[in-house]
Amino acid sequence: MRTELNHLATIKSTERRWEMPFGAALASGVPLLTGAYFDHLDYGLVSSLGGLVFLYSPNTPLSHRMVSLMACAFGMIACYTLGLISHFFPLLLVPMMTFIAIMVTMVCRFYAVGPPGSMFFIMAAAIGIYSPIEVLQVPLQVGLLTMGCLQACLIAFFYSVYVLRLQAPQQVMSLPPATFEFVVFDSVVIGLFVGISLALAQAFHLERTYWVPVSCLAGIQEVSLRAVWSKQFHRIAGTGIGLILAWDMLSLPLDRWSVALIMMALTFAIESLVVRHYGLAVIFITPLTIFLAEGARLGHGSANVMLEARLFDTVLGSVVGLVGGVCLHSPRFRDLLGRRIRRLAPSRLLS
Repeated sequence: MRTELNHLATIKSTERRWEMPFGAALASGVPLLTGAYFDHLDYGLVSSLGGLVFLYSPNTPLSHRMVSLMACAFGMIACYTLGLISHFFPLLLVPMMTFIAIMVTMVCRFYAVGPPGSMFFIMAAAIGIYSPIEVLQVPLQVGLLTMGCLQACLIAFFYSVYVLRLQAPQQVMSLPPATFEFVVFDSVVIGLFVGISLALAQAFHLERTYWVPVSCLAGIQEVSLRAVWSKQFHRIAGTGIGLILAWDMLSLPLDRWSVALIMMALTFAIESLVVRHYGLAVIFITPLTIFLAEGARLGHGSANVMLEARLFDTVLGSVVGLVGGVCLHSPRFRDLLGRRIRRLAPSRLLS
């Protein structure tokens, strides 16, 4: 027990420079400040979601870095658009989320996309699914997110020009062999459990349950069962403490400017902590995601109800993710389901 507690409480060292969290806060904060200036914080929140593309900046030469970011921006826009479209077809919500999770995980694994991996693509799709908009607002919402992605790429360009003067870039590594087990089988299992988590959320008649599949995804894709357990424990414990922090923030007399500044400060704290201790970062991730998805509706309902729903969503998603992680690392499960998937998969995917 002492060994396990020490493992969960270990704070790692990191070489991440403070400029990276500052750039991330700027990429997500500029749209918020712009929206606050024009008294349209709801527009700024959508663009801020696109600003998360900045977090996919690899430590590679400038040319490779910008191409990678623009590809991630396209993926973010595509996932959000599919989520918005699915919003108008309730019967397609679970199949579409499953499809997006499978395809995004496959692409991220094939091209060896580093952390945060498929996380924010899935989160963009989930938020899009539960966005309360009309059909004619879809182009506007997609355009807002696209502008957020573009300004994030622009900020990443200037950040990269600056930081590459201070440290040499890493060499661009060749892509690892794309095996069936790692790229296809794991992606299908992860996507299925993400879909199951959303189906359970619908069965419990939860409202705006975008955080259930995100919580499921956060831990299931870890490299070992121990890592899955640690990640889900950190997520649940960090969420519990983060909800207290969120409750304190929501009790403040917030306006559009204070919401924007608080979200920028939370982003800086998260990106400073996440490489050191995931549980500490989740404490700040919890209020940030509440502001990101619910910021435009703050003050229109009970904060206690919203926070209780977030805790239940996190626990439900984490439990499903833990079960999925157990299955994913079970040799018997992999052998049984793997044979079935191989029969359905094209022969070119089996090499």
